[in-house]
Amino acid sequence: MSGSAAAVRERIRDVLFLFPAALGRVGLLDRERGEEAFDLALPVMVTGTIRTVLRTADFFMVSLALPAAAVAGLEFAFQYYFIGFGLALALSSGTISVVSRFKGAGDHARADLAIKQSLWLAVLVSLPLVAAAQLYSAPLVDLLTDDPAAIEQGAIYLRIVTYALLFRFWSMIAARALQGSGDTRTPMYVNLVTVPTNIALDAVLIFGFGPFPELGIAGAAWGTTIAETLGAVIFFSLLVAGSYDVSLRLGGTQWDTALARELVRVGAPLAGTRLVGTFGRFPFLFVLATLGTPVVAAFAIGRRVIMLAMMPAWGYSTASSTLVGQALGAGDESEATAYGWDTTSIALVTQLLIAAVMAVFARPIATVFTAETVDMTVEFIRMFALAVGGFSVARTMRGALRGAGDTSWPLYGKILGLAVRLAITALALPVGFAVSLGFVSIQPGLGMGVLAIYVAVVVDFYIQAAVNVARFVSGEWQVVARKAEGGPAAADD
Repeated sequence: MSGSAAAVRERIRDVLFLFPAALGRVGLLDRERGEEAFDLALPVMVTGTIRTVLRTADFFMVSLALPAAAVAGLEFAFQYYFIGFGLALALSSGTISVVSRFKGAGDHARADLAIKQSLWLAVLVSLPLVAAAQLYSAPLVDLLTDDPAAIEQGAIYLRIVTYALLFRFWSMIAARALQGSGDTRTPMYVNLVTVPTNIALDAVLIFGFGPFPELGIAGAAWGTTIAETLGAVIFFSLLVAGSYDVSLRLGGTQWDTALARELVRVGAPLAGTRLVGTFGRFPFLFVLATLGTPVVAAFAIGRRVIMLAMMPAWGYSTASSTLVGQALGAGDESEATAYGWDTTSIALVTQLLIAAVMAVFARPIATVFTAETVDMTVEFIRMFALAVGGFSVARTMRGALRGAGDTSWPLYGKILGLAVRLAITALALPVGFAVSLGFVSIQPGLGMGVLAIYVAVVVDFYIQAAVNVARFVSGEWQVVARKAEGGPAAADD
């Protein structure tokens, strides 16, 4: 039976790998590098897809059990959860950058120590965030909307789900460390256990199936918290066991200032990138809320749906970081450059194909999620589909730069894209609508409504893509890598 299952898996793998082979035949990329990138990216894509399905399932079940105000409250609460999630992503991105370069240089002990440093930094960052959410969840959601029902529902979710932050931090660090060593399958297997668990817990706790109480939106939060804790325990057990290319060594050195500094150097701009995006969503959502709670709900559902098309970027971004970082660690800058371009090429083709399918079937997809705002949800799905190309290039190029430890320019691109997005978004406000900024009151609205929202989102992603591509073309990221710990210069010492 196991032999038969292995044969089936091998046949499936052969079919999937026809995709990079075909792109290689038409000259879009080098076949060998494309297959290597695809091999690393595929498990991360599976992981990202099932996690996106989880988030989409959250919104789907909440939309079935509760009114639109609860869906809006869930979207508002998520913006604050994304602050912690963004910091975890930044810290774990520093981990993959450092670990991949040390593994490429053959310094396995330093790669392991980087994991421990990341864990200690995670503790320092996550605990204050958990405390803040417990004290200020309702006032924080109140900043984004004046809908009492949305505030109540969002505060309930935020207060509970932030208990999962420390566990999420560690799971992401462990996953990124394994990916930096070239193992993208183990994190996928862990998520194949925890994500279905999360979805099952959400269902029974939101609706109160069987002996479980009907908790509504609180059930979604508890389901996530329990599943994240389970994932953290599994990753901890795996890395402590020492059976992988990287491990968590509990004894020995607990702190290394040089390593911590490198993790922060790489992670800080990435944290800035995530936080700029997260805080930028607040005025964006304020404008959406001004246009009405149904607009917020349609936007939230449309974004969750199209994330299935955007999700491959996480896989290819991770592959790009690993391959570029390892090539640089081995001192081969030309190979690192080639990996960056080929991974971006295959990522772009993959995501454009998925986005086209979702745009075509936008209406039947939207009707599954809502009966209140179907037309607007369809428009949002198709708008996000137009933005997928920019998102794909921006995210994959960011992964290549991250592999080199050059993370400042993606931050600059994010800031520029966000500034343009918010400037265009403001045009959606009704004519005469006053916005107070300190002692200054302005009336930026032209009454363009959701059309301004559509244009703002699409332009934002393509600006980010242009900045990241320009940085990669400049070659300055190679200079940054030479100066970084674990870069080519370090490997030659």
